[in-house]
Amino acid sequence: MKSFLPSGQVRIGANYWASHAGMLMWRHWRADVVEQDFAQLHEHKLEVLRVFPLWPDFQPLNRMLTAHSHFVEMRHDEQPLPDEQFIQDGVSEEMLERFGVMADLAQKYKLGLVVGLVTGWMSGRLFVPTALQAFNPITSPESILWQVRMVRAIVRRFKDHPAIYAWDLGNECNCMGAATREEAWVWTNTIASAIRVEDPSRPIVSGMHSLPADATKPWSIRDQGELTDLLTTHPYPPFTPHCDRDPINTMRPLLHAIAETRLYTDLSGKPAFVEEFGNLGPSVCSEKIAADMARVRLYDIWAHDCRAAVWWCAFDQTELENAPYDWISVERELGLFRADRTPKPVAKEFQAFANTVAQLPLQTLAPRRVEAVCLLTHGQDQWGVAYSAFILARQAGFDLRFHYADRELPEADLYFLPSVRDHRAIPRRLEKTLWEKVAKGATLYLSIDEHGSLGDFTHNSGLTIQTSSRRAGACEFQWNDRDKNPALRLASTLRIRLSVEKGEVLAAEADGSPVFCRSHYGKGTVYTMAIPLEASLALEAEAFTPGKMQPFWEIYQTVAATALSTRQIRKTSPWLGVTEHQTTEGNLVVMLINYLPEKLEDTITIAPGYRLTKILVGAGPRPDGRVELPANDVALWLLSPV
Repeated sequence: MKSFLPSGQVRIGANYWASHAGMLMWRHWRADVVEQDFAQLHEHKLEVLRVFPLWPDFQPLNRMLTAHSHFVEMRHDEQPLPDEQFIQDGVSEEMLERFGVMADLAQKYKLGLVVGLVTGWMSGRLFVPTALQAFNPITSPESILWQVRMVRAIVRRFKDHPAIYAWDLGNECNCMGAATREEAWVWTNTIASAIRVEDPSRPIVSGMHSLPADATKPWSIRDQGELTDLLTTHPYPPFTPHCDRDPINTMRPLLHAIAETRLYTDLSGKPAFVEEFGNLGPSVCSEKIAADMARVRLYDIWAHDCRAAVWWCAFDQTELENAPYDWISVERELGLFRADRTPKPVAKEFQAFANTVAQLPLQTLAPRRVEAVCLLTHGQDQWGVAYSAFILARQAGFDLRFHYADRELPEADLYFLPSVRDHRAIPRRLEKTLWEKVAKGATLYLSIDEHGSLGDFTHNSGLTIQTSSRRAGACEFQWNDRDKNPALRLASTLRIRLSVEKGEVLAAEADGSPVFCRSHYGKGTVYTMAIPLEASLALEAEAFTPGKMQPFWEIYQTVAATALSTRQIRKTSPWLGVTEHQTTEGNLVVMLINYLPEKLEDTITIAPGYRLTKILVGAGPRPDGRVELPANDVALWLLSPV
């Protein structure tokens, strides 16, 4: 199976509803408008469209009843269902023909289609055939029967169409109805299998959003990875926990898309892409800031191998009065283009990105360098903890990947166990393996939340927990060797009193109580944080806002000192993100991203053994090593061995 999203590249696109009718495009069909839309999208260099055969339009089932509401048959309004190879699938031939016209137009304008097959949930409204409205679409056998018939009919009809890149289960189908884990698994497997019966050649896209990392919960990352070929994120800050606590053009919201998409990829073992993103209209930010956000996202998605950046959506829908546009104001002004077809600044950013990449001597980036493994554990807020850890690592100057701690541990020199919370955090056998890796020379960082220490912690860390109790206020602590620095202050519900038998206290509260310690186990090093740093930062508003942020990233910098010493590019500012990409020819591609909404200056050091040979995008360093990046902007450099 060939993926339409090869590693190291990024495709740009949009979610598409026709500009004249939005979600009612199929019943108010205008092929001329669709062609005009596609021509405009092609002109602005878009490559991928996610499209939606709206369920009740494509399968307009009407339930025919007799006395006492006894069911007789399904019809299309008053007309009997047509037979299709002895199967009455209830799919409208008229709608299939319209879809075929759209697919032909997509091929004409070089737009690949990702088809959301079960489009029953869309932008705050449930769309279900009249005959099936009384059923839970995820758990009702009768509803699933008709979904399978529709899916097979659409896929069978268009499986040979060259414009179709992939089959998507549907739009955020985890919103269509409540389900247990087992019910969600069965529904996903049923629809995915129906697709594969008709077309085993194309990848199946999950289409879900806000999946839990905990594999015991419904719609988990792991289950979707088991059953589909590509996972998807829909990173809107207001709809994802912890993501709207800072302005949208600052570091935490800017890193949302890649942190979540990498989480999905790392925990599932399957590629994931940003299937929807946007600014949610003028009530959230201005058009200029939306464009700044998109510029950072596009390059970050490329650097972190997140495969595609698909905007929600192609066209504004300010002139429509049907639901959900009538209900929900935020759904009306989300397009790349306004209702009068003028492009917004964000459309120009998409076009500029495509033009820039097309002119580069390379269109494929090698995988970014990753130094650390972040182990997520049972009982914690896995997303909040992972998100904070990802940001802190980015600020400190290194990269990490995620791993769930109930699976065999990958090899690494640096492990992070952030905000461990539960007595069942990590299985005994895997904790034993982790300590063995530390004994052989690995570095382990552990921060502790309520009831969260490891079983062998007091035996191997050189530290003893004297007492653990609730804390009445915030924890204030200071580096022991940095007297002139102000104290760091962070809300925490936990107070742990540590005694240090072997090791050293790196930071402590005013009464001397250790907060951050370093000790040794075998040939390795153990760093212990006596507060849940990552979980607390996830909950704190403006924790990563310029002018208000405290330098907690220096803790991660201290832990990763050995790994950072092997980086070819060294930076000092926490607001500058750096990824290193080693090419097969021995060269090094470096991407630098300014996460500040203002000009950034920093001193860059290139390690001995490399020299800067070409500035591919943006600015290069001055002779004194200083580099200047405009607000929310990017630089791409090529380094060669000396």
